[in-house]
Amino acid sequence: MLERKGSILSVRKDVKVFDCTIRDGGLVNNYHFTDEFVKAHYEMCVAAGIDYMEIGKNVSPTVMSEDEYGPWNFCKEEDIRRIVGENDTNMKIATMADVGRTIKEEIPPKSESVVDMIRIATYIHQLPEAIELIEDFHAKGYETTCNIMAISKSFDDELTEVLTQLAETNVDVIYIADSFGSFYPEQINKLTDKYLSFAKPAGKKVGIHAHNNLTLAYANTLEAMIYGTSYLDVTVSGLGRGAGNCAMELLLGFLKNPKYKLAPVLKFIEEHMVALEKELDWGPSVPYIITGHLNEHPRPAMKARDKGDTEYVKFYDKLTEEYS
Repeated sequence: MLERKGSILSVRKDVKVFDCTIRDGGLVNNYHFTDEFVKAHYEMCVAAGIDYMEIGKNVSPTVMSEDEYGPWNFCKEEDIRRIVGENDTNMKIATMADVGRTIKEEIPPKSESVVDMIRIATYIHQLPEAIELIEDFHAKGYETTCNIMAISKSFDDELTEVLTQLAETNVDVIYIADSFGSFYPEQINKLTDKYLSFAKPAGKKVGIHAHNNLTLAYANTLEAMIYGTSYLDVTVSGLGRGAGNCAMELLLGFLKNPKYKLAPVLKFIEEHMVALEKELDWGPSVPYIITGHLNEHPRPAMKARDKGDTEYVKFYDKLTEEYS
């Protein structure tokens, strides 16, 4: 039986708060954040005691157009350094590599980069290529994670095989990714147990990346943490694809470690996010609730939101007919 790790008042040194605001939030505006916004966000994360800040993706410009997407989709070294300089802080900088969109030969050695960690996002069928990226980035000196996407659509034996293979790699952290925002805390509890059973004997940590379709991102993050997950993904105001993610201000308000400071986050929300909420659309709504309940990709809900479609019964009937 899975045991709680600590109590509601415990300070766990293994817990790392991982900010994904620019990377996941970039999916809302095609990574067109201004330097002023990203710089202010970076300074806020440092002041708040955040452990890692994911500044964007390592997509190759040969795969996606630089005319259509902003610089944080590509994370060139000069762009990152324009924001963080040498990053002479206690916070580490991370980027995300998408299998099929990142070309490993374009990634410099860690000795030539201010980036500390590269996270590999993969679907189960892409695992062999993901492992290639893990080993390449590890050999170059980076910390690595593997974020296994869409696991709510996988069979248990498939996930077992994936975790078995990842336990034999040099990956540092294996992530539970609730890609469709469809999991409940009871399911997260069981997944945490399963992931830890493979990760812990191999000397690896487990992380949680939750989406908020059913407004359970915060609850699921706490559930995973209480039972042993160490890396906790958050975004400011929940900014992220579709229904968004676990809000940083919620998690920092709960954690008891005095290194984490809530006031800098609230100040950033006041000065930057209030205005951004008038420009961009994210967060839970009826279409996302429907796709979450149906355990489907939020793409149809995103289209409905973009069109201002409020015919929710028609939307529900269409999806249940398609997926029945």
